[in-house]
Amino acid sequence: MIELQAVSRSFGERQVLRDVTFQVAEGRMTGFVGGNGAGKTTTMRIILGVLAAHSGTVTLNGQPLSAADRAQFGYMPEERGLYPKMKITEQLVYLGRLHGLSAGAARREATALLERLGLGERANDTLESLSLGNQQRAQIAAALVHRPIALVLDEPFSGLDPMAVEVVLGVLRDYAAQGAPVLFSSHQLDIVERLCDDVVVIGDGTILAQGSREGLRAQHSGREFEIELTGPAADAGWVREVHGVTVSLLDAGFARFDAEADADAQAVLAQAIAAGHDVQRFGKVTPSLAQIFKEVVQ
Repeated sequence: MIELQAVSRSFGERQVLRDVTFQVAEGRMTGFVGGNGAGKTTTMRIILGVLAAHSGTVTLNGQPLSAADRAQFGYMPEERGLYPKMKITEQLVYLGRLHGLSAGAARREATALLERLGLGERANDTLESLSLGNQQRAQIAAALVHRPIALVLDEPFSGLDPMAVEVVLGVLRDYAAQGAPVLFSSHQLDIVERLCDDVVVIGDGTILAQGSREGLRAQHSGREFEIELTGPAADAGWVREVHGVTVSLLDAGFARFDAEADADAQAVLAQAIAAGHDVQRFGKVTPSLAQIFKEVVQ
């Protein structure tokens, strides 16, 4: 587990991180989200040792991160950093050997990753001959080729089309399933919501929200409920007459409503059952990650 505790950092007079504290658990995908300039990249660079924290600690399994630990991390920067005129396989093998793999092991890892990422037929092409999306896939392969013990990815889905996103999602899920902590940032909140187990929201250098994906959705769900009735005579118009309830959306047998108290919402369910309606669905409306993000950053 990677843990940041009260990490702060300034550039001159401008403080860009303030007491940043969160965990990246083993075997879990942690989505790191925030607007431009929120502090995501600075935080990642501190984890990798590219920048030093001015205060606070970063630990791995309870121990301070060493240079040897960081050398076993996989890192993908937002700015592409591979050699444009070098063949893809050659530079992946080169990077693998820099991390201590033998030439044969590095080539096997490179070949397997390129096949998995849909670049097998382009393995001997130069990076600059690839589309931007395929260059992004190659960059992901470079972060994985040395079998890292943890993975830190800055905007890994940038420039990928929907098909490529699905391929990369599969690779990252498999990687996390092996037990390594994975931290990734993205502005594509729909992808974060699909992929991540945990979410950390940062704004203006401060952690605004964090927790499991479902835990955050439950925590930020309000007093909005939905009920769906089925059957030929299904009509939810009567919900408007229930005390303590304000209907916001009504469509035949479906109603979305705000309830002043949980008891008022339960009264809707009780009346539906008492009237003999077939209740297909009833419950609180859980917000999307985009809605939670908008709520906490305002």
